[in-house]
Amino acid sequence: MTRILVVDDHPVVRGGLVGWLAAQPDLEVVGEAADGLAALAAVAEHEPDVVLMDLRMPRMDGVTATGRITAVHPDVRVLVLTTYDTDADIVRAVEAGAAGYLLKDTPLPQLADAVRAAARGETVLAPPVAAKLVSRMRAPAVEAPTARELQVLAGVARGLTNADIGRELFIGEATVKTHLLRVFAKLGVDDRTRAVLVAVERGLLAVPGGS
Repeated sequence: MTRILVVDDHPVVRGGLVGWLAAQPDLEVVGEAADGLAALAAVAEHEPDVVLMDLRMPRMDGVTATGRITAVHPDVRVLVLTTYDTDADIVRAVEAGAAGYLLKDTPLPQLADAVRAAARGETVLAPPVAAKLVSRMRAPAVEAPTARELQVLAGVARGLTNADIGRELFIGEATVKTHLLRVFAKLGVDDRTRAVLVAVERGLLAVPGGS
């Protein structure tokens, strides 16, 4: 018997999942939770084999909860079930330790099979998710900006002109422009504002004005 915890902030969705899974002779729903924080407590209380985890939830999202669950309860398998299939969501969930990533349009019989597979220690990915991961792995490695290039971009983030940045870093204005062009190419952008936004999203720069 596979013990399951269902985590989703939508009561109707959560109730439907619980009803379907509980009707399977080899599956037992031992608990449910409406957000990631409640999921942590429920895992500690019920010790499920598999957690069916939504991503976007109040108080604590599914990725954060997944990371904490897999760190404290390494034997518990977390299977993400979400509407979202962006590259960033997929990578964050996998890096947090998710054993699988399914979309909410997965037919219920396949979902039950996925839960069984996760309990056996298998990795379960929806076909679109698997395709995105393979594509990402096959993509050529992107050269990272150098420390000097990031210093120049940090100046841009602070609203400095090329001349200001040059004076601050003791380099010529032409050199500042060269560094910026290289950063644009590496980040795949073509303007200063977008370069700063992408660098912040990738964790290369601190949020301007942040602590």
